[in-house]
Amino acid sequence: MFNIPLFVIVPLAGAFLISFVGKYSKRASDFITTLTALSLFGFAINALFILHAKNAAIIYRVGGWGWIPGVGTLGISMVLDGLSAFMLVTVNFIALMIAIFSVNYMEKFTAKYRFYTLYLFMLAGMNGVIISGDIFNLFVFLEIASLASYALVAYGVEADELEASFKYMLMGVVASLLILLGIALLYSYTSTLNMADIAYTLAQKGTNPAVIFASILLIIGFSLKAAIVPFHAWLPDAHSSAPAPISATLSSVLIKTLGIYAMTRVFFNVIGANHMFLNLLMFAAAASILIGGLLALGQNDLKRLLAYSSISQVGYIVLGLGIGTPLGILGGLFHLFNHSVFKSLLFLNSGAVEYTLGTRKLDEMGGLREKMPVTANTSLIASMGICGIPPFSGFFSKLLIIVACIKSNHIVYGFLAVIGSILTISYFMKVQK
Repeated sequence: MFNIPLFVIVPLAGAFLISFVGKYSKRASDFITTLTALSLFGFAINALFILHAKNAAIIYRVGGWGWIPGVGTLGISMVLDGLSAFMLVTVNFIALMIAIFSVNYMEKFTAKYRFYTLYLFMLAGMNGVIISGDIFNLFVFLEIASLASYALVAYGVEADELEASFKYMLMGVVASLLILLGIALLYSYTSTLNMADIAYTLAQKGTNPAVIFASILLIIGFSLKAAIVPFHAWLPDAHSSAPAPISATLSSVLIKTLGIYAMTRVFFNVIGANHMFLNLLMFAAAASILIGGLLALGQNDLKRLLAYSSISQVGYIVLGLGIGTPLGILGGLFHLFNHSVFKSLLFLNSGAVEYTLGTRKLDEMGGLREKMPVTANTSLIASMGICGIPPFSGFFSKLLIIVACIKSNHIVYGFLAVIGSILTISYFMKVQK
């Protein structure tokens, strides 16, 4: 039980420590960050075993505040269940890989310790969102991760990075405002911020126009965070301008944690995912798959191509969740993990290429396999995985989503998912060429 708060305490402590010792020793900040990420991944694996052994959700009440008859839940609760354990493993595994990559890559930037401090703050925010059982604290942790990400996008302080960060911040602030207003409306109706209590109250009292309006605000807010079409305008600039480790983090885990996971948690566990909501998700998912794929196809900048690809691949995850069947949700979550691994690898590869060549333009590249054989091979593996070519795991997650579409009589969405895969193969052939 006491492992749960460590997912937030450890990265915050690491960030605090690096801010003091990092300016005096680069190696110390490298070591602290890598050790922190490794510890968090170990905690996440341990959480899976604990959850399996108990076979029930684990609730940790901060400060010992619990449930009082006639009053309800007081204080802050942290919850570990199957979905949160899955997300913790995904986020902290990717964070560990990116921390290791950053040791050498971030040498070309000044004040590397500040990067590590912000990175661990962002990781603490993401972990906090995942384990929060209180909807307001979910918002607080979401803001911690968002604020750190705004600064990290602008970390190189070049003109395009500052512009991208400013645009990202504006869209992020609008999203946060909508989410906060939605939470306030839910609180005004249910008189509680605990997500389990909100779900119970809504089940007893039913919905009213305030709850419906709050749901609309939350859908738009979380869709902005997840960069689902038509709320995707900020993503290409932010993801392509940031340093490669941050691009990898943003595309592979941040938008999924702050957007998709938060939306899934709030609507599937608290408000309720009705037929209209699921249809809306599937429509937005199909639009993301096709529009993201078509825009990626026309890109000459490697990182912008990968950024538009993220919009398309997030569409597959949302489509699986929008189907609403166990098979669809399984496929969506499986693809979430697959995309996190493949896209982080592709962004790190793009960083290695840019680090070596000094350019991201595809038409200025060629013959890199002879000069960078390891990067070429890992890029091929990641490209085949994200395209859904067997026997890579991306094939099986996309297959589950398409089969779920067919079994639930959403044939058109299944066909669009196949078209999206063909588009993915097309633009990754450009990358491999």
